[in-house]
Formats: sequence, structure tokens, C-alpha cells
Amino acid sequence: MQVRTEQLAGHLAKGLKPLYVVHGDDPLLAQEAADTVRAAARAAGYTERKVFTVSGQHFDWSGLLGSSQAMSLFSDRQLIEIRIPGGKPGKEGSEALQRYCQTLSEDVLTLIHLPRLDGQQLKSSWFGALDGAGVTVRVEPVERRDLPTWIARRLAAQGQQVAAGEEGQRTLAFFADRVEGNLLAAHQELQKLALLYPQRALAYAEVEAAVLNVARYDVFKLGEAVLAGQVARALRMLDGLRAEGEAAVLVHWTLAEDIRAIKRVHDAMADGKPLPMALREQRVWGVKERLFERVLPALSATDVALLVEGASVCDGIVKGLKHPDWPTDAWDALRRLALMLMQRVLPLPPGASACGLRLVL
Repeated sequence: MQVRTEQLAGHLAKGLKPLYVVHGDDPLLAQEAADTVRAAARAAGYTERKVFTVSGQHFDWSGLLGSSQAMSLFSDRQLIEIRIPGGKPGKEGSEALQRYCQTLSEDVLTLIHLPRLDGQQLKSSWFGALDGAGVTVRVEPVERRDLPTWIARRLAAQGQQVAAGEEGQRTLAFFADRVEGNLLAAHQELQKLALLYPQRALAYAEVEAAVLNVARYDVFKLGEAVLAGQVARALRMLDGLRAEGEAAVLVHWTLAEDIRAIKRVHDAMADGKPLPMALREQRVWGVKERLFERVLPALSATDVALLVEGASVCDGIVKGLKHPDWPTDAWDALRRLALMLMQRVLPLPPGASACGLRLVL
């Protein structure tokens, strides 16, 4: 049985299942989901707690199975937590988890922690046994477009709110820019605001003065920002990735992969294939699929050729070569490549011509 994180508290209020699985990469949301289960367990009398961490292939699964069947010396009920940081229990662990699910007891509540799982792991026999025996909680990351709403909900929960209308939206957007990709730090900044300005409306200037720049950027999200034409965000991400010590070659690979995919899909369309079919053949899925659907019809063969050439030149620069018409610094070259792509995906203002509109490269 699957339950979303926002549904978990309501689900637990109706009664406890013998087993809960929390899986996902965001540490704050995963921790909060686990804390919610622990609080409900304590309230229901599961007062003794045992923690097992599966590290390496020499973990004693028989000890875990025996512990789940042993009577507690200190309480009538116990909470057993199983942490599998790698997300792969192995053959012995897979069999043990399936046996574990067959011997669940009302006197034992089990909480299993897992990282984000891929499609193959979600279809495995051991995860299927866990899902069938209890409740699985999939922790989904908060995307940038949803972050202002998430922040507003958290502010409301601590008795605060931003101004109505445009000023409030500007405040939430500023907050989101400062904490993007780092919900743990976002939580700390929210707690700081609760201490500084308790139970009242927040002005933009107050948030601007209080909230630190604690954003953490994902190199694979950079391509989405570029294809969406989010110029300010994309340039901010490039600066952030550089400050965090990300490898310039990886950033280039991310942008170049998108450009190569655009080239392949564009060529397939030129050969008469429908756009949806060309996207499927090139394995363009999810958010990128929607962005490609918007971008590709506006790109000419000349645009695509220029982007491929730019990616090739930038590849040489990040590896130490020089080009007379390009910056010598790798990150400046990456900035130019990103701007080249955004220049061609940004919609033109009414009445503007493509040759008359250029971003500053």
C-alpha cells in the first residue's frame, strides 16, 4: 500500500500497520516521515526501540529475524528500525526480508529506511513483499516550481504569512531562490524566521535580511532551467555549481547531451517522423520531453548546427584548449553555451524578429 508524505499523518490516525517503508533521497522529508511514524508508534505503546543498519554483505540477517520474534524484556511492544543505506539488500537480504514479511507480529512495528529506488528495485520481489505487507511512503523532492507553495505552507504552520498579491509572490520567490535544492537548510531558515518574527506577517525586507543563501544546485537540473529559458535561474545555478566545486566537464556533458538529443530528434523529424515518436526513440522522458516538445518546433536546422558547433568548441575549452572567438575560462565558456541555447528557446516578443533579438554572449 502506497501513501504520500502529506497523507501519512491522517493514515496513521486511523490505526497502525505492522510495517512502514520510507524511501527517497531528501533527508528532511524522509526524516519527518520517519518521525511521524515513530511518534504514532510511541503513542500506541511501542516503547522499546531497536535499530539495525545493513552495511555490507556480511550483515547478520538471522539476528534481525530472531530479534523480531523475541519477546521484549522491558515493554509489551517494540519498534524495530531497519536502515539499508545502499538500497540493495542482496540475495540473502532479499530472501530474509520476504521471510520477515511473513512473520509480522502485532507486538512489533517495523520501520524500514531506504534511499531513492530505481525502477528495477521497485519491481523487485523483496520490495513487492514489503509493499504488500505494510505501507510504503515515497519521499518526492520538492521541485523549484513548487518550492514557493511549500514555503508558504510551512510559514502558515508556524503562524506566519507573507503579504498578499505581487509583494508576497516576490517574497516567496526570493526565499525559494535562496534555499533551492537544500530543504534541510530551508527548514532552518524557516525556524529562524519563527524566532525573529513570531506569529505575524512577514515583509519582503525582513525575509531578505534574514534568509541566508544556502541553495544547493543539481547539475542535472541545470539543463531543465536552460531549456525552459529561465535565464536568471540558469546563470545563478552555474555560479552556484562553480562555487560548490562541481567539475566543469560534468556541467558541459549535461548541456552537450541535451544539444545532441535535440540534434537527433530534429534530424528524425526532418526525415518525416512525428515528434512524439522521435522523442521516444531518443529516450527523452518526463520533464525533458515536455520541454523538447516546446523547444524543437521553433529551432531551424541552422540553429541546431550552431548549437552543436558551440558544444564542440566548449568541450575543447573545458579540456584546456583555446578558441579565438570564445572565452578562455571554462566556466565563462559554459555560461556562453547556456546563453546560446537559451537565446534560441526563449519566445520572441510580439513583433520582434529572430535576427533582431540577441542575448549578450
